[in-house]
Amino acid sequence: MEKFEDIINSKTPTLVDFYATWCGPCKMMSPLLEQVSKEVGNNVRVLKIDVEKNSSVSAIYGIRSVPTLILFKEGVPVWRQNGVPPKNLIIESVNNFI
Repeated sequence: MEKFEDIINSKTPTLVDFYATWCGPCKMMSPLLEQVSKEVGNNVRVLKIDVEKNSSVSAIYGIRSVPTLILFKEGVPVWRQNGVPPKNLIIESVNNFI
C-alpha cells in the first residue's frame, strides 16, 4: 500500500479530496471528480482522504471544512479549494499545473 507522502511527492500531480462520510456536499464530489478524472486522464491522480480516519494528515494541511480539494505537485500544495467548485474550475486549475 502506498503512503500518502509518496503519492503526493510523485511526478504526477495529485488532486486530493478531503471529505467526511456524513458530509452532504462531499457526496456530490465523487461523481464530479470521476468526470474530472476522465477529462484530464492520466495527467493527474485523484485521491480521496476521509478526514476522520486520517486526522493527522488533515491537521498537517489545516483542513477545517469539508470538502476541501488540494492539488499537490511534487509534494507542494499548488491549488486549494473549499466546498464544491464547478467542474470547469477544477479542470482549469489542474491543467495549469500539468
